[in-house]
Amino acid sequence: MRYNPRAMKSVMVTGGAGFIGSNYVRFALERHPDWRIVVLDKFTYAGNPDNLKDIAERFKDRFTVVRGDIADREVVFETMRMHRVDIIINFAADTHVDRSLTEPGQFILTDVYGTYVLLEAAREFKVERYHQISTDEVYGDIPEPHRSREDDRLRGSSPYSASKAGGDLMCLAYHRSFGVPVTITRGTNNIGPYQYPEKVVPLFITNAIDNLPLPLYGDGKQMRDYQYVLDHCEGIDVVIERGVPGEVYNIGSGVETRNIDMARAILDLLGKPYTLIQPITDRPGHDRRYAVDISKVRALGWQPRHTFAQAIEKTVRWYVDNEWWWRKIKSGEFMEYYKRHYSGREVNLQLEL
Repeated sequence: MRYNPRAMKSVMVTGGAGFIGSNYVRFALERHPDWRIVVLDKFTYAGNPDNLKDIAERFKDRFTVVRGDIADREVVFETMRMHRVDIIINFAADTHVDRSLTEPGQFILTDVYGTYVLLEAAREFKVERYHQISTDEVYGDIPEPHRSREDDRLRGSSPYSASKAGGDLMCLAYHRSFGVPVTITRGTNNIGPYQYPEKVVPLFITNAIDNLPLPLYGDGKQMRDYQYVLDHCEGIDVVIERGVPGEVYNIGSGVETRNIDMARAILDLLGKPYTLIQPITDRPGHDRRYAVDISKVRALGWQPRHTFAQAIEKTVRWYVDNEWWWRKIKSGEFMEYYKRHYSGREVNLQLEL
C-alpha cells in the first residue's frame, strides 16, 4: 500500500512556475488542504521563481520545488519516487506561437516527447490521475458560427498547436492502450497575473503604461476567447475531481472578442489614446477565430465567473500594481526578442472600429 502521511495526496505539477501553472498551484493549495504539491519546472525564460514567491512563504509545509525538464526521464522518475506522487498535472509546455515559428524543434521536444516521458511515469507508478493541460488552438481556425467540440478534428496551424495536438493524442493512446487514467482540458486564451509579457495582453498593457506602441497583427479582427486564469484553474480542478478518464473537456468563457477591441479596452482602462495601436504585418498562418463549446465541462458543475470586461479590468489592475514583477522581465533577453520579432513590421493600415 502506498505511503501517504496524514492521508495527504502528493500532486506533481509540471510547469508550475509558469503563468497558468503558478496560478493553479496557488489555487489548489488553498482549495485542497489535503494536497502536498511538488512543482517540477525547468525554469526557462517564462518559468519565473517570482511567480512562486508568496506560495513558498505561505505553504512551505505543503510545497516543494524541483528544478528539472519533463523530457528528462531520470529526473521525472526520481521525483515520482522521492515524493510518492499520486496525481500528475502537466502544465509544462513551450507555448508561444511566434517562438514556435522559429524554434519548432524545442516545442516538439517539450510538448510531445516530454508528455511521453510523463505518461511513462504515470504508467509505471500507477497514478490516480494524469491530467494534461492543452489548448483550443489544436482545433485550428474555426469559421462562424461553429464552436469547437471535443471530438472535432484537430487542425493545428503552427508548430506550437501541432505539438500540443500530438501530446493530446499520446495521452488518449496511453489511456486506451495501457489504461492510464488520463483527462485533458483544452483552454482558451488566459489572461491574469504573472503572464510573461511576450503574450499579447500583458505586452499591450505594459507597453501602454509606458506609452509605447501596441503591435497589432493585421487588421486586428482575429477573434479570441479571453478567459480569466482563475476561472480556468477552477475548471481544471473540476475535471480532475469529476472528469471521466479518457475524456477531453473544453474550458473557456464562451464569448469571443476581437483583438482590436481587446487593445482598445486596455487603452480605455489606462486612459491612453487609440493612436498607440500600431498595425504590423500579420503572423504566418495566423488563425482568424477560436471558439469552443463548453457545454461538456458545464455538465460537471463548472461555469466561468468573469466576463471579458471583468477579466481585462482585473488583469490591467494587476500589472499597474505590480511593476516590480514585469519591469525586470522587459529587459535583456526579452528586449532582444522583442526587437528581433517586431522591428520593421509596421504597416500603414486604417483600422476599422
